[in-house]
Amino acid sequence: MLRVAVVGSGPSGVYTAQALVQQTAVPGVRVHVLDRLPCPYGLVRYGVAPDHEKIKSLQGSLRAVLEDERVSFLGDVEVGARGLTPAALLELYHAVVYCVGAARDRRLGVPGEELRGCFSATEFVSWYSAHPDSARDAFALDGPAAVVVGAGNVAVDVTRLLVRRAAELAPTDVPQGALEALAASGVRHVHMVARRGPGQAKFTTKELRELGALPETRVLVDPAELALDPAYGDPAALPAVNRRNLEVVRGWAADGGAPAPRDIRLRFFLRPVEILGADGRVTAVRFERTEPDGEGGVRGTGRYEEIAAGLVLRAVGYRGRALPGLPFDPARGTVPHEEGRVLRDGAVSPGEYVAGWIKRGPTGVIGTNRHCAKETVEALLADAPALARRRVAADPGARLRELGHTPVPWTGWLAIERAEAALGRSLGRERVKIPDWEGLRAAAREA
Repeated sequence: MLRVAVVGSGPSGVYTAQALVQQTAVPGVRVHVLDRLPCPYGLVRYGVAPDHEKIKSLQGSLRAVLEDERVSFLGDVEVGARGLTPAALLELYHAVVYCVGAARDRRLGVPGEELRGCFSATEFVSWYSAHPDSARDAFALDGPAAVVVGAGNVAVDVTRLLVRRAAELAPTDVPQGALEALAASGVRHVHMVARRGPGQAKFTTKELRELGALPETRVLVDPAELALDPAYGDPAALPAVNRRNLEVVRGWAADGGAPAPRDIRLRFFLRPVEILGADGRVTAVRFERTEPDGEGGVRGTGRYEEIAAGLVLRAVGYRGRALPGLPFDPARGTVPHEEGRVLRDGAVSPGEYVAGWIKRGPTGVIGTNRHCAKETVEALLADAPALARRRVAADPGARLRELGHTPVPWTGWLAIERAEAALGRSLGRERVKIPDWEGLRAAAREA
C-alpha cells in the first residue's frame, strides 16, 4: 500500500487525490487529505462569492472524491504547528503533496496602506465567506463611497458585493453578521480603478457583464479614459476575451443609463500613489494618471487626482506563503519544483511534491488545477517503486493525536453541514455559514 498525504482540500488538493485513486498503474493507494480548517473545499467554500451558486456547486464533484473509501479527510490539522513539520509528515506517509494555494495578498506599496479602512480584497472576501480567521466586525460600511483597486475577477466580485441588496444575498449562505452589515451599508458609489485599460484587464467577460445586470445600479465609464486604450480604435488584435471586455465597457461609456440609487464607476489609466486619511482613517486615494508606454505597459504623466472614499480594497493579486520546513522562492511566491517534485538546494527531495498555486503561482481558473495535479501525480507514480520502500508509521492518525492534533474526520464535516442548515432555519434562511473556530469545532464534535 502506498500511503499519500495531500495537504490542502481545495480544488488542487482534491484533484490530486482523485488522480491518485483513479489511476491503475499503482494499486493500493490510500490518500489522507489534510486541511488546516475543519471544512473542506478551500477557495470554493471561502473564495467564491456567495451569489455565484453555479461555481459553488462544484463542491458536489469535490465531495464525491472526498467520500471515496480510499480517501480520508482530516480537517483542523495544521502543518507547521505542534511538531507536524514536513519532515515529520515524511515519517507518516510515503509521499506528501502540498496543495496549499497562495494565501497572501499583494500590497500596493504606497503610503497610507496602514490606515483604518484600507484592506486587501482577500480580507473582505474572507469576511463575507465566513472564514474563521476573518475579523467579523472589521468593515465599516457607513459610506458613501468605496474604492476597489484592481481589474480582475476578485475586484469585480467585491465591487458587486458592495452594491448588492441584502434581499438578494439572503438566499445564499453568507454569514448573518455580514448580511446585516451589508443591509445597513451606506456605500452607494464604488470606484473600480485600474492602472491600464480594459483591453489589458484580467476580468472575464461573464463576470464583467454581471455588473451591468445589478438591480438599481448603473455602471459609468468615462469615454475619454477608454480612448487612451491602444486597442480602442482597432480591437481586432486583442485576444477574444479582452476584445469582448472592451466591447462591454464601450457600451457602458456610450450609455450610462438612468440615474439609480447606486453606481459603479469603472476608471482606467490611474495608478494609486497614496492612501490619504484623517484621524487614522481612510478619507481618499490619490492617483496618478497613466498612459500607454508603447511597449504594453504604462508610464506616469505627472497629473494627479483624488477620489474620496471611506473604504479601500486592494485586489491586485495573490502570493504564496512560505511553509516552515519547505523550500520557498520568495521572488516567485512558489515552492521550487521539477514537474511537481520539490527541489531542495536544486536537488529533488524524495517523497515531496506540490500542485496548484503553490506550484505554478496564482494563475488560471479552477479547472486549470486538474491538469496541474495530473502532472504532479504522474511524477509521483513514476517514483512509486522507490517511495513504497520507505518505512513509515503504521497509524498516521494516532501519531497526529500524539502531536496534539485532533483531526476532524469527514463525519465531523457532515455535522458542521447539519449545524449550518439548522442555523439557517433558525434565522429564516436556507443555510448560514458558521463564521468562527469555536462554532465550527463545537459542531464537528457533535459527530
